[in-house]
Amino acid sequence: MRDAVEKLWPELQWIENPDLREAVTETWVRSMERSPLDPQDLREIPFTLLVPNCQATFMEHKRCVVHIARRSAEAMQEFLGHALPIDMDTVIAGAILADVGKVLEYEKVEGEAQQSARGKALRHPFTGVAVALECGVPDEVCHIIAAHAAEGDLVKRTTEATIVHHADFMSYLPFKNLPV
Repeated sequence: MRDAVEKLWPELQWIENPDLREAVTETWVRSMERSPLDPQDLREIPFTLLVPNCQATFMEHKRCVVHIARRSAEAMQEFLGHALPIDMDTVIAGAILADVGKVLEYEKVEGEAQQSARGKALRHPFTGVAVALECGVPDEVCHIIAAHAAEGDLVKRTTEATIVHHADFMSYLPFKNLPV
């Protein structure tokens, strides 16, 4: 499973801290081992079930979010870094892990992705944090997983969590707002 995860996520190499890179990788490995989905499914299933007939896949959306988050953080460091510290490893790790719980929230029925019973009871920010904590992911990255979606509107987001939250919604809202 490790090889499959590393193929899904070439962006893991952007994480400079080897312990953090390993914890992020292990979180994806454990989540995939527990998921009814296989790595190829992530290249085919829609990234959201909230948009009817969504044409963007899980991995297209997720990798886009990671790239948007990294580039946004770089621009913020360039122009605001003297006044606003940003930990790039935390941004990248959080963006890679933000939707790790979705692989526990989805299942395939007759070839179609749908929300599982677990997904109806526990949204992906909760299951994602649970697995990440098991794998030794630090709290500042778990905060991003927990706060990236609407649940995060109830907490004070860190700078890194704010970056990932907005990157995620930049890659989601245009699909939600497409005419049907």
